[in-house]
Amino acid sequence: MTSLSRELVFLILQFLDEEKFKETVHKLEQESGFLFNMKYFEEKALAGEWDEIEKYLSGFIKVDDNRYSMKTFFEIRKQKYLEALDRNDRVKAVDILVNDLKVFSAFNEELFKEITQLLTLDNFRENEQLSKYGDTKSARNIMLVELKKLIEANPLFRDKLVFPSLKASRLRTLINQSLNWQHQLCKNPRPNPDIKTLFTDHTCSPSNGARAPTPVNLPVTAVAKPPSYVPLGVHAGPFQPAPTAANVNALAGWMVNPNPSSSIQPPALVASSMPGPPHQVPVLKHPRAPSNTLGMMDYQNADPEQLMKRLRSSIDEVTYPAPSQQAPSWSLDELPRTVVCTLYQGSTVTSMDFHPSLHSLLAVGCGNGDFSLWEAGLRERLLSKPFKIKDISACSVFFQATIVKDASISVTRVSWSPDGNLLGVAFTKHLIHLYGYHGSNDLRQTLEIDAHVGGVNDLAFSYPNKQLCIVTCGDDKLIKVWDLNGRKLFHFEGHEAPVYSVCPHQKENIQFIFSTSLDGKIKAWLYDNIGSRVDYDAPGQWCTTILYSADGNRLFSCGTSKEGDSFLVEWNESEGALKRTYSGFRKKSNGVVQFDTTKNRILAVGEDNQIKFWDVDNINMVTSIDADGGLPSLPRLRFNKEGNLLAVTTADGGVKVLADTDGMKYLRSIEARSYEASKPQVETKVPGSSMIANINQHINKVERVDRSSPAAPLPIPNGVDSVARGIEKQISLDDIANKSKTSDLTEIVDPGNCRVVTLPETTDPTNKVVRLLYTNSGSGLLALGAKGIQKLWKWSRNDQNPTGKATTTVVPQHWQPPSGLLMTNDVPDNSEEPVPCIALSKNDSYVMSACGGKISLFNMMTFKVMATFMAPPPSSTFLVFHPQDNNIIAIGMEDASIHFYNVRVDEVKHKLKGHQKRITGLAFSTHLNILVSSSADGQLCFWRIDTWDKKKTLPIQLPAGKAPVGDTRVYFHSDQVHLLVCHESQLALYDASKMELIRQWVPQESTTSISSATYSCNSQLVYAAFTDGSIGVFDADSLRLRCRIASSAYQSSSNSQNIYPFVIAAHPQEPNQFAIGMSDGSIKVIEPLEPNGRWGVSASVDNRTTSPSITNNSNSEQHQR
Repeated sequence: MTSLSRELVFLILQFLDEEKFKETVHKLEQESGFLFNMKYFEEKALAGEWDEIEKYLSGFIKVDDNRYSMKTFFEIRKQKYLEALDRNDRVKAVDILVNDLKVFSAFNEELFKEITQLLTLDNFRENEQLSKYGDTKSARNIMLVELKKLIEANPLFRDKLVFPSLKASRLRTLINQSLNWQHQLCKNPRPNPDIKTLFTDHTCSPSNGARAPTPVNLPVTAVAKPPSYVPLGVHAGPFQPAPTAANVNALAGWMVNPNPSSSIQPPALVASSMPGPPHQVPVLKHPRAPSNTLGMMDYQNADPEQLMKRLRSSIDEVTYPAPSQQAPSWSLDELPRTVVCTLYQGSTVTSMDFHPSLHSLLAVGCGNGDFSLWEAGLRERLLSKPFKIKDISACSVFFQATIVKDASISVTRVSWSPDGNLLGVAFTKHLIHLYGYHGSNDLRQTLEIDAHVGGVNDLAFSYPNKQLCIVTCGDDKLIKVWDLNGRKLFHFEGHEAPVYSVCPHQKENIQFIFSTSLDGKIKAWLYDNIGSRVDYDAPGQWCTTILYSADGNRLFSCGTSKEGDSFLVEWNESEGALKRTYSGFRKKSNGVVQFDTTKNRILAVGEDNQIKFWDVDNINMVTSIDADGGLPSLPRLRFNKEGNLLAVTTADGGVKVLADTDGMKYLRSIEARSYEASKPQVETKVPGSSMIANINQHINKVERVDRSSPAAPLPIPNGVDSVARGIEKQISLDDIANKSKTSDLTEIVDPGNCRVVTLPETTDPTNKVVRLLYTNSGSGLLALGAKGIQKLWKWSRNDQNPTGKATTTVVPQHWQPPSGLLMTNDVPDNSEEPVPCIALSKNDSYVMSACGGKISLFNMMTFKVMATFMAPPPSSTFLVFHPQDNNIIAIGMEDASIHFYNVRVDEVKHKLKGHQKRITGLAFSTHLNILVSSSADGQLCFWRIDTWDKKKTLPIQLPAGKAPVGDTRVYFHSDQVHLLVCHESQLALYDASKMELIRQWVPQESTTSISSATYSCNSQLVYAAFTDGSIGVFDADSLRLRCRIASSAYQSSSNSQNIYPFVIAAHPQEPNQFAIGMSDGSIKVIEPLEPNGRWGVSASVDNRTTSPSITNNSNSEQHQR
C-alpha cells in the first residue's frame, strides 16, 4: 500500500472515531494493521474478553513471530487458564490447556508440565510462585502492565502505537476545500448553492439562463454537519455548523482586532488564473501572531464567520506612548507588610489559597502530597490531610502502574470554590480531589477524579450555564471541565505542550477560559467543542500565569522564560496587545516567579528572596520587603480576598502571614472572639452534685491550648512560630483539668455512649494480645498473641456493611484458610518473656513476625510459612518494612543493633550500632531522609538513610523519679516531620527536622502509666491506652486531652478488674475508629456513638443537654488520674 493510501486509512479512522463507529474503527485497525489502539486493548484485557483480544492482536502479530509475540500470547492464555481454575471450572481449564497453552510446550516443556500440575491442586495459590496471586481484578492489572511492556518492546509494533498528529476532522476539511474549489469553477455560481451529494462534482445550475451578477461565498448551512460532530477549526465550509448559542455570537468580536479586513483572499486562489470571489470561505494556514498580541474586545460584532477570519488574520503590533510615572494613589500602609505569625507546615509548600469569605482561613498544599487548613487568626492548624487514594480500582491502569513504580506525589494546586463550600486539590499524578467544607475542621472528601495522564498542573472553578464546575489542565496537553459528580462536560485539545495554567472568567454574559502551556502559547476557549479562539505567544514563551483584577476589568500575566528572564505585564484587551511591562526583576531566575493581585491596584511578585510590589498603573516597582528573612529565592504568595492579609512561603517548609493595619485588627477580632468562646459558663451549684461547666454554645469551635495557662504554650505551639513566644513547660492532665480557660474535656463512662464490638474467639487470659494491626485495606485486624500465634479477622461486604471495611456495626469473621492452618511463630522453650514483633506488607499479601525465635514470613492467603530467617541469638525485637523497598526489612535486635535484611537475596545489607539496650521502635521519614530508632533505656537515635550515619542521640526527658526502663515507641506524623514518642511515663512530640522536643504530656497520677499510643490515620489525634483501663484521645498538635473513655464504657465491670488495653491500633482510613488488644486476649473495636461522630464532640453538645455519662467539663478535679 502506498504512503498516501496508508494516510487515507488514518483519515478514515479519524472520521469513524468522530462519528462514534467504534466497532468499525477497531475492525479497520486490525485489518489494516496500521494502528494498534492501546486503550481499546486495555479495556478488553481488564474486561477479560480474551477471544476478542487475540483476534485483535492477530492483525499485528503471530505467536511465533518473535519472543515478544510469544510471551504476549502466553501471558494472555495463562491468565485465562488461572481464572478458569480460580472459579473451579476444570473443564474450561483443561480446554485452555490443550487448545491454547499446548503450543508453548515445544518451547518450554518443563513450564508446560508445571502449568498442567496446577490442575491437581485445590487452590493453585499453593504453588509457591503463584502464592501472591490476588483477586481477578488485581491480577489482570498486573498482567496488563507486563503486556504493555512487551508490546512497546516488540519491533513489529514500531510506528503503530501512536496516531499521527492531525487536526480535528481532517477528512471533512479536505472535502470542504474540494467543494470550495469546485464552486469557484462553476460557470453560474449561486449565492446559496444547494449541495446534495458528494458522489459527483458540484456545479451550480444557471438561474433563468443568466449568470449570477456577483460571485458570493458558500453558506455555512449548505451541508450542515450534525451538532455532535467536532466542528472544523481553521477551515469553514459546507460542513461548518451554523452557530446557535448566544454566547458564541457575543464572543465573536471579543477576542479579535477591532478593525479587521472585510475580505481575505485565500492563498490557494492567488496562484489561480481564475479570480476568487471576494467573500470566498478562506482556506488558510494558521498565521502566527506577534508575541505581544492577544486579540481581545469587540463587543459589537456578532458574526461568527467574521470571528474565524479575524482570529486568523495578522494583527499589527500596537505601540503605546510611555506612561508618565507618578506616585501610587494608595499609601504603603495599605500593603500587608507586617509579619504576624509563621505557620510551620513541615513540608515544602507548593500552593496556597485563602477562603473567599473566612478571610483568615488558609488552605496549604505540600510537596509530600499532604494539605492542611490553617486559621491564621488563631495561629493554629485545624486539620491535615495526607494524600490517600480513595479507590485505586476506579483509577486508570496508567495511574496504577505509575503509582506502583513511584509512590511519591505532590500537590500542585489547592483552590476554594467561589462560595467557599468546596476545596479542590490537584496532584502531580493524574488525580484531583474535591472536599466539602462544613465549617471549622470539618472537611469531607466528596470526589476523586483520574483527570489527566501525568500531572494535573492547575485547577479552578467556573460557572458555565450557571452550573458550578471544575476546570483542570495537565501534562497530557488537555483542558477538561467536570461537574461536581465527576462527569466530564468539556474536553479541549489544541495545545502542543503540557498545559501550565487555566484562568476561567466571565465578561458580561460570556463565559470563557484562558489557558497557557509550556511552549508559551496562550489560548482561549468557549464552553463548546469548536476549539480555541486565540493562539498567541506569551512573553518569555514558557511558564505563564494569567489573572484578572478583582473587578474583572484588567488582565495581567506573569511568567519566566527558560533562560530565567521574568515578565510581569498588563494586556490591553481592546487592542490585543501588551499595555505595559513592569520593571524591577533581577536578570535571571532559577525557577518560575509567582504573582498575585489585589484591591484592583496592587501587584505582588515573589522573587530574589523578597516580595516585590507594584502599582498597576506604574511600571516601576513601588517597594520590596524580605518579611523578616527566611524566604526562598522564589517564594509563592497569596492575598486574601480583602487584600489585608498576604501568605508567603518560607524556605524551611512554612508560611508567613503578613497583614496591614486592617488585617491586624481582623486577626485580633478573631482571637478575641475565640477567647470569649472558650470561657466557661458555670452553672449554679446544685446540692448533691459537683459543679459542671455549661456546654459551650459554640459548636465546632477550634480546639486549642489555653495561652493564658502557665502549662500551655511551648516554643512552637501547634506547629506555629508565633510573634510572641511563650515559655516551654510540660503539659499534664492536672494542669489541663484545673485551669479555668482550658477547652472542654469529654468523659465517656457508660457503655451506651460509644459503639463497641468485641471480636469473636479472642478471650484467652494466657495469650494476651501483644501486637495489633489493621490490614492496609481497612477490612481486617491482625493480632499477635504472647504465645506467638497470629489471628486474622475480616469484615465482609454485605448489605449491612456495603464498604466491607472494619466497623462496629457488624461482627467480623475469624478468618482461616480452608486448610485450617494457623500462623504460628517459632517460640523457643527457654525464652524468657520473648519480645514479639510484626510487620505487614503494603499490599496485605504477607506478614512477617517473630516471638523470640526466627522471623517467619507468612502468606496471608494460605497462612503457610514462605520462609524463615535471622535465627537467634540475638533475637529480633522490632520489624518495619523499608518505605521505598518492600524487599528490605529494618530489624531491631535484642543486642541493641539494627539490621537491614534483604528478603530477596537472603542477606543483611547494613548493620547499625549506637544503642545500649534492645531496640523497641523504628520509624522512617522519607521526607527528612532519616530513620529514628528507640531503645529500652529511653534513648532516641537519628540516622541518615543514604549514608546510615548517626546524626544525633537524645534521651527522652523523664519525670523526676522515673527510671529509663520499659518500651519507648516512635511514630511519624503524616507530615513526616513531627514525631510522637510514647513511653509508659509520657507522650512527647519532637520536631525531627531539628531533633528537638516540642512538648510533653505526663500522667498526673503515679498509679497509672501509658501502655500504648498511636496516631490516628489523618494524624489529627493521638490514641493512648492506660494501665488503669482508660483510653485517652488527644489533639495531635497540642497534646490536649479532648476525650477520656473509662473502662466501664467498653467492658463489663465484673470482668474489668486488672484487665486493661495492652496495645492500641488506629484504622487506616477512618480517623475516629481504633482497636484495642486486651491483657485477657480479647480485642475490641471502638467508635464514637454517632456514625460520623468525632471524639470530644459529644451528642450532648448537639442537643444542648448534659448526659450524666458524657460530660463536658472545664473546671473539674475529677479529670486527674
